Amino acid sequence: MNLSYWEYKTWLSNIDFTVVGSGIVGLNCALSLREKYPYARILVLEKGMLPQGASTKNAGFACFGSLSEILSDLKTHTPEEIVALVQKRLDGIKALRENLGDSQIGYQQLGGHELFLEKDTELYETSVSKIAEINQLLLPVFKENAFVLSNNSFNFSDIKERYITHKFEGQIDTGNMMQSLLQKALQSNISILNGITVEEFAENKECVEIKTNRFQFRTKQLFIATNGFAASLIDEKVKPARAQVVITKPIKNLHVQGTFHLEEGYYYFRNIEDRILLGGGRNLDLKGEETTELGNTAIIQEKLETLLQETILPGVPFEMEQRWSGIMGVGAVKKPIIKALSNRIYCGVRLGGMGIAIGSFVGKELAEMYLKS
Repeated sequence: MNLSYWEYKTWLSNIDFTVVGSGIVGLNCALSLREKYPYARILVLEKGMLPQGASTKNAGFACFGSLSEILSDLKTHTPEEIVALVQKRLDGIKALRENLGDSQIGYQQLGGHELFLEKDTELYETSVSKIAEINQLLLPVFKENAFVLSNNSFNFSDIKERYITHKFEGQIDTGNMMQSLLQKALQSNISILNGITVEEFAENKECVEIKTNRFQFRTKQLFIATNGFAASLIDEKVKPARAQVVITKPIKNLHVQGTFHLEEGYYYFRNIEDRILLGGGRNLDLKGEETTELGNTAIIQEKLETLLQETILPGVPFEMEQRWSGIMGVGAVKKPIIKALSNRIYCGVRLGGMGIAIGSFVGKELAEMYLKS
């Protein structure tokens, strides 16, 4: 440890709360703690130059789950659990908007559309037949019918002529959202150290001793908010799930608006500044994408390009601009894990690909685990 007296005294001594992970959950947890404890010393540790998991690498969907995705979830969840999950997503998006402001995060409610490939007739017919039932199930959440049928108005190819549209789905600017959260944390006198990987920690009667790749220190309370990377620190049922994403260069006269889902949510795309951002394909290699390594694979990249060429932009010339990936945290069920692991250690992980929707809520609830103790 090559720290000076000044560095240790200023940044690493007398820490009340340490949060691991500077994504949506971690920063909302830190901000919630600051509201309750205005004079506490709060430290956030982030292993990346920027938030490393999915918070700065997602597609910017403020979504609640497509209809076919909800039908799939009903195979492993009770109807009551689904209603509770969707309610949390709605509450989380509301909290995000109230916390940062719609203009700061670029929020637009343009609706979300689920497309069905021509070959997926059975899935399409089943989903259409369940619209009324799912609308009724979710009526306590949205107070009116959320799902409606709409026509293929964006000239997509090889899909059924009607979409299943979620009227309340929105989209945000992910970068602006995270920049606003980071600025709010810094303005709230929350210290954030980047490039710091927590390697291990041990709790005793007085504190939690933390060893990182750069230094060791003590904190009174520890909050784990690393989502897809959680398995390296805690023994909870969270699996990493890599999501690969591509974005085109600007396309003239691109009239696509809203957010779009395909194949039970495994593919998703949108228009961002006259570009098509497209992600997904994890279902092509579920085991292989169960990794914390950032990167791309040929099988998924080729599928994403084929979808662009044949379905999303048929006959429209385009060029790729960027490719990237992010790490989500998933499990056998969609409910996030928010719990006390001991008297001084807490976790808020396994967001199931719904970080934008539930991240603010999970961060606040993670902080409240300590406030209620």
